[in-house]
This record gives sequence, structure tokens and C-alpha cells, in this order.
Amino acid sequence: MVEETPTGEQQIPKAMHPSILKVIEQRKALKEKLSNIKHKIGVYSAKGGVGKTTVSVNLAFALKSMGFKVGLLDADVDCPNLALFLGITGTFPDEYPLKPVDKDGVKVLSTAMFVDDEKKPIIWRGPMIGKMILEFLDNAEWGDLDYLIIDLSPGTSDAPLSIIQLLDLDGFLLVTTPQHIAAINTIRSGMMAKRLGVATLGVVETMSDGVPKGAAEVSGAMKCDVVGVIKYNGKFSEMSDRGVVPVDEDSKIREEFIRMAKKITG
Repeated sequence: MVEETPTGEQQIPKAMHPSILKVIEQRKALKEKLSNIKHKIGVYSAKGGVGKTTVSVNLAFALKSMGFKVGLLDADVDCPNLALFLGITGTFPDEYPLKPVDKDGVKVLSTAMFVDDEKKPIIWRGPMIGKMILEFLDNAEWGDLDYLIIDLSPGTSDAPLSIIQLLDLDGFLLVTTPQHIAAINTIRSGMMAKRLGVATLGVVETMSDGVPKGAAEVSGAMKCDVVGVIKYNGKFSEMSDRGVVPVDEDSKIREEFIRMAKKITG
């Protein structure tokens, strides 16, 4: 536990393990480096395939349409999809500092931008994934942002844990589908965040019939609000396959995500 001196300064206990001290030092350095990013929000579920990337992309572009400066980070390091969803093609120079791509006013960074074939698997162990996430944060030129939206991988280890350890997050936006199994896995995500002291900003249900089921289950377990119910709409898949952002193309979709963004930012 970090103690405080009479003057309020943090003092590291002498018995602290060196690895913990290193994380504390990294977190402090990143907080200073990323001080020009006002808010950092993770989009998260331990269950894959629930629509985290869909929510991340459309939330980011909804915030941009509201006049905010927005960045979008693909923290699903080994199975990145942001570039596909946004129609970003080609590889980019492996140089420092890393330069996020400006996609219609949103700054985007993903490992997919540094792989010469979108079908090529990225086969990395956990430490490499953590190191890559640190690179995205410590060695990238994000500039001044109002919001950094972080699209996280499923599970409760590696990438989500690295983000929690390294960043001073505003909190997580949890994503589920109506299915009970998706809700259970999303609750696991929320419990992990709670155990590690990170707030839950709310839960979104995707592929819904309009009446929250999975989101209601998560909301009850986590004592958080249902901030969005995204009805099943084939336009999401069709537009994402073309690299088009639904929020920018469909007024009803845009209105729903703007309502969600207002609840989160408010």
C-alpha cells in the first residue's frame, strides 16, 4: 500500500516488490505524458463477439460529431479490427514516435496498421501484448484530446489488466448482448474492474430487440445504469464490412449513440 507523508506526498514502502514499484513509476510517468488527454474510457466485456468494436467506433464518432477531440485506440492487440471497421488500409512506418492515423477527424492507432497482411495472425504472449499497449500510450503522439476511447480485448487478463495498471481511467463502458451467457461474462468484466478500483460507467446492450435483457442483468449485478440499447440492425455489419462508420451515415443510429454519449459524459 502506498503511504503519504505529512505533506501529502506519496511514499513507497521499503518492502514493496521491485515489479510493483516499476508499475507505479510507469503509471506516474504516463499520467504526466498523457495529461493533455482529458478523459480515458475503456469499452469492455470478457465475452467476445458482443459488439465492443462497434460500440467503440460509433461512440468515438458520435463524440466527434458533438464537437469533441477524440482518439480511438485498438487495445485488442493480437486480433485488431478497428482498421477493418474504419476502412484504413496499408501499412505504416515503424518509427517513433508512433503517429495515429487521422480518420475523418478521429485519431486512430492499432497493431493492424503495422502488419502487411490483415489475415496474418499476431502470435504473442502476454508480456509482448502489455509492451505493445505501453508503446501505444508512451510512444505515440496523441496530442490534445477530450476523449480517448479504448477498444479492449475480451477476457480478464493481458490487455485489460495492462490498461488498468497503466492508465488513470475514467472507467469502463460494459457491453453485452441479450443472452444470459454474455451477461455473465460481462459481469465478470465489471467485477474485475471493481476489484481493481475502476469505475463502471454503464452498460450497453447490442443486437437487442429493444428491451434490455442482458444489460438489465449486468445493471442489477453491477449497480450501474443501462446507458444504451442498440437494436439489431443489419446496417452495422454491412457498413462495417465496407469500412464505413454507421454514425456518419444513418441519422437514427447517430441519434442513439449521441444519447449514449451524453449519458456517459454527463
